Amino acid sequence: MQIHRDINNLPNFKNAVITIGSFDGVHIGHQRIIKHISNIAKKIDGESVLITFHPHPRTIVNANFTVKLLSPLSEKVSLLENTSLDHLVVVPFNRDFSDLSPKEYIHNFLHEKFKPSVIVIGYNHHFGKNRAGDISYLLNESEKLNFKVEQISKQEIEDISVSSSKIRMALEEGAIQTANTLLGRPYSIAGLVSKGEQLGRKIGFPTANLAIQNNSKLIPAQGVYAVKVNVENTIFNGMLNIGTRPTIEGKRQSIEVHIFDFYDDIYGKEITLELYYYLRSEKKFENLEALKAQLILDRNESLSKLENL
Repeated sequence: MQIHRDINNLPNFKNAVITIGSFDGVHIGHQRIIKHISNIAKKIDGESVLITFHPHPRTIVNANFTVKLLSPLSEKVSLLENTSLDHLVVVPFNRDFSDLSPKEYIHNFLHEKFKPSVIVIGYNHHFGKNRAGDISYLLNESEKLNFKVEQISKQEIEDISVSSSKIRMALEEGAIQTANTLLGRPYSIAGLVSKGEQLGRKIGFPTANLAIQNNSKLIPAQGVYAVKVNVENTIFNGMLNIGTRPTIEGKRQSIEVHIFDFYDDIYGKEITLELYYYLRSEKKFENLEALKAQLILDRNESLSKLENL
């Protein structure tokens, strides 16, 4: 997959088959669309092209909008690299772009930059200033500019929309297995390992504290999870705690993982967690000994659940 970030320096795409959207999470519904445009491209000896925008358009149009993403841009790029897509075009979204009229968007952006043979789009897709352009307008202009428009069915678009909402809701409720099923893979969190208070060492459960680099990343519900940990392309089992650590009167949310049978110094390194099972909610224990007793139970349960993965 080729990645393009400069829309003024794009290649001459061959019989481009285009789709457009945020594709947040690159979940199973999105994967079906990518496979579909790839199949069309093969039939017409063309290239599949996915157009996405960065930053999220709603953050530009509405300064008060806060976005929580399943896959911030760098993560989305990595996920798309594992698909059959030929080209990813990341369009810098700004005020000037948002002010394009529907006609300018089609003629000066889609047609001029991509010369599409086919555009695959949802029935409810809107574009141009104030989202004034719709599928009917696109169909009308396509006849003048000699490209085909294929509508993704209402049912499939609604399935995709519902999937995205369900994934976010599931993560916010700790229903990690539901989220993973809809994603088609385990939900992951990446971050740099930073120094914490090192209290875990005192009770035999040292933890790596994660500093998340992108504050738009959606963090799942507080609690304890059984996870797989990728450290420099080696996979370990572990258990993750997301929460405020009430036993030690913590006030700020932390994300910390205990990696089983792991003793290396990884401060400053990036690690990735794949979340598989939600074990329990976070709770306050009477003392550190009571916490340690619970962590032993959590460790055993995590190992039991992860051993066959």
